[in-house]
Amino acid sequence: MFPNSPGVGRSPHLSRPFQRHPGELFGEVPVPPALLHLTYQKNANLSRMLMGGNVLAMPQVSSQPWSYGNRTPIINPVSSPSQFQNRKRRSDEGINEYDLKRQRFQSPQQPPSIIHQSVPLRDDLPYSFPGLLLQQPPRSPAVNGQVQSSGDAWLFEDVETTLPVANDKLSQQILDLFQACQQQISDLKKKDICRAELQREIQQIFPQSRLYLVGSSLNGFGTRSSDADLCLVLKDEPMNQKTEARHILSLLQKHFYTRLGYIERPQLIRAKVPIVKFRDKVSGVEFDLNVNNVVGIRNTFLLRAYAHTENRVRPLVLVVKRWAGHHGINDASRGTLSSYSLVLMALHYLQTLPEPVLPSLQKSYPECFNPAMQLHVVHHAPRNIPQYVSKNASSLGDLLVGFLKYFAIEFDWKNKMISVREGKAMQRTDGIEWRNKYICVEEPFDRTNTARAVHEKHKFDMIQEEFMKAWVRLRDNRDLNSVMPLQRIVGKQK
Repeated sequence: MFPNSPGVGRSPHLSRPFQRHPGELFGEVPVPPALLHLTYQKNANLSRMLMGGNVLAMPQVSSQPWSYGNRTPIINPVSSPSQFQNRKRRSDEGINEYDLKRQRFQSPQQPPSIIHQSVPLRDDLPYSFPGLLLQQPPRSPAVNGQVQSSGDAWLFEDVETTLPVANDKLSQQILDLFQACQQQISDLKKKDICRAELQREIQQIFPQSRLYLVGSSLNGFGTRSSDADLCLVLKDEPMNQKTEARHILSLLQKHFYTRLGYIERPQLIRAKVPIVKFRDKVSGVEFDLNVNNVVGIRNTFLLRAYAHTENRVRPLVLVVKRWAGHHGINDASRGTLSSYSLVLMALHYLQTLPEPVLPSLQKSYPECFNPAMQLHVVHHAPRNIPQYVSKNASSLGDLLVGFLKYFAIEFDWKNKMISVREGKAMQRTDGIEWRNKYICVEEPFDRTNTARAVHEKHKFDMIQEEFMKAWVRLRDNRDLNSVMPLQRIVGKQK
């Protein structure tokens, strides 16, 4: 279903073409230093600025373009416990509060109390983490000193999918929006170059760790403006997100801030699954980094399989996400629906039509989505799924109107929960994930409620109202402009 062709990419930040290391995208094996060392240069001025304690003698920072070589010498926390004292504010910090959407965060100027003052950095004192039992995937054999491709480059190739035919205005508008906004291969490559460089840095603190690119960047539902999600895997057993994961992220936040000049605004977000948010100055991409939230790796490739199973899926999901974002109901941090929940809702609708557009892949191919499958082979499983041919001939416009109607007046929110795993609406149980919740969307692997952020009645009512208004408008005029400003949305992508 996905082409398996070797890929040679060119980064705008590298001076010559490069051959990707097998598994580089997923952090399965350490990236060869020669690959990333190409033309990265150290920014000596920035190093002196961060290391120097005398503000008056501090030189001006060079205005040359950022590169992944902009890192500072290591500061040993033992010998320099007050490394943030007497330090002039970096020009990129700004004075405005970083928009964290009401989330609490840990300021770099206030080291969290859980940071040990003797935290070792890099190879001289590699961090020892209890329970580190990761199985390293096999390396491909080297020929003349060069590692040969194992076929993972297929993830960087455009999937050869024929777009559906649009015989009406609404369907054509959906297709036009999709083609203007969908993530390009070049966007994905920019994100992965940063991931590979960060993995090299992090492996000097946690030598056996692996850094995975997950979420919309890889699952087929990303847009040109999508942020990137990263999952750092340290061990093969569950990790306490409130203690262990938060502590590890605080170490990484401190390391990013003091050593990596190309990382901007690293902030620790104390959510249920804590993350470090930051911006990569080289690519301009915003990243969210979590630790050991491995379900995100599994569901990335489940959704990728759905995205490329039927050619109407990706355009429909993209327009749903854009519509929800425009109307303020696509932000879990503000008590509405996450993009992940919206994708699952769209897949569920396509599974439950009288003539389904999609099957339940987990039921049809359980061996490809086994929750116990080792992480380093998870991304290969979807390639074993045969092409699916749906008997449903509905247009994209009809599917969008039907989706809005289904959740506006047909779905039983009070008694049912959405299950893509089962391919149907299921009766709610009395479990804590489902009891007294306004919206219940089952995570396909760990079976938690991905819509638990909708915990206020007025937010649920607002979501229902937006579904109802959009359904009525599209039913009556079949014009996508009546529910979202197409020209403005497309213009933001250019």
